[in-house]
Amino acid sequence: MSAPARAFTMRHVQLLRALFAAVAALMITFSSDHSAAVGLAVFSGFVLVTALVQVLAAWLVLPAGSRWSYVLLAAVGIVAGMASGIPAWRSDDLFFIIVAGWAIVSGGIELLAGIRARRTGDMLARDAITVGALGVLLGVVLLLVPAGFLQEYTIEKAGTFVLSGIILGVGIFGGYAAIVAVFLGIAGLTPKRVDAVAAASESNDSTAPAEHGGER
Repeated sequence: MSAPARAFTMRHVQLLRALFAAVAALMITFSSDHSAAVGLAVFSGFVLVTALVQVLAAWLVLPAGSRWSYVLLAAVGIVAGMASGIPAWRSDDLFFIIVAGWAIVSGGIELLAGIRARRTGDMLARDAITVGALGVLLGVVLLLVPAGFLQEYTIEKAGTFVLSGIILGVGIFGGYAAIVAVFLGIAGLTPKRVDAVAAASESNDSTAPAEHGGER
């Protein structure tokens, strides 16, 4: 008897992560305020809901040997989300410290998990490697942005404006979120790779008890 189809699969994980990244990107893109308060508020919501999806993935989707990365990613996301979710703490320096630190740590975890998965022939390894590398890149770029940077510029017939380090930082995070949303959205809508992984996982789960029961 074949195993029943799962209600929550890796495709749903990818699409939910893409959705939350897209929401974060849109909130930053269409906000005229790119301050640390706004950036950290968006970041906090993004990492917390993403952590929830990662917990569900570790619990419902991934086999036992592959859960460690999503458990660690969820833990890092919860810590970063809670720290950035306290309004009194939100400052320019905290934005760069929290977001860059989260990006490097979580990106490194996902990158390592993808490299290890590729050795076993996991068809989703490329997605993990790409998203992990994007996270590490985000962290490095944010570390290179001077937090105290200020530059005035003038647009004819529009006026004089000020470009600051925090505006750059929040904008870079928004760009990262947009890229991740597009990439994971495409990955989640590519049925062959995702369904193959889900089918393999279901097959392993359904055959394991039978093999165990057949031992004497």
